[in-house]
Amino acid sequence: MTPRDAIFAAIGRAADSTGKPRREADIREKIREEAAALLARVPPLRPDRVREDPVSSFVARITGPAIAATAKRVATVAAVPAAVHAYLAEHGLPASIALAPDPKLTALDWTGIETRHAIRVDENVSVCLAPYAIAETGSLVLRSGPGMPVLFAFLPVHHLVVLEAGSVVAWLEDCAAIEAQRPSPRNLLLVTGASGTTDIEGTLVRGAHGPAHLHVILVDPSHPQP
Repeated sequence: MTPRDAIFAAIGRAADSTGKPRREADIREKIREEAAALLARVPPLRPDRVREDPVSSFVARITGPAIAATAKRVATVAAVPAAVHAYLAEHGLPASIALAPDPKLTALDWTGIETRHAIRVDENVSVCLAPYAIAETGSLVLRSGPGMPVLFAFLPVHHLVVLEAGSVVAWLEDCAAIEAQRPSPRNLLLVTGASGTTDIEGTLVRGAHGPAHLHVILVDPSHPQP
């Protein structure tokens, strides 16, 4: 008997009131049933945090006082560069960004904005793409990879994230379900607002361990054209 067989046999004896070992298939089925019973209890226990559709709830959460990020809706992904340019102008920043090398971003027309795919330690602005977000917590989900070097989320003062409205999920458990169906990235980041700390005299300081500003550009086809 292998150690694995011994473990399953012990589980079977503990779970069976007759004391007879159960087959491995029976044990697995029992685990599946118990897991399903636990998941069935989740919806009634969830806090009342997604009162509208997930997109509206997400925007309301990230722009609320707790997270204090900003958001801009655009109708198409082609409008993203113009939204970035408007953000730079509003904050008096030069037209120069670190652009994550995601094909969806690099394919856009960045005329008028200097772009580079290597981020600097003293970077002012980075722009990256979030594959999805969570309405319940107001979190952007970033998966590390060739198109998303993680330093793009940590080094800039201004972190601009492009997000498609259709990719916003309602609950934190939805994130786990999505990731269970995908190859695991080296890093999975849940970004909930800009960096902040209250370590010094209980005063909130933004940008202590990362970006001081978070801005979401939400690509929403339902948004009317200007």
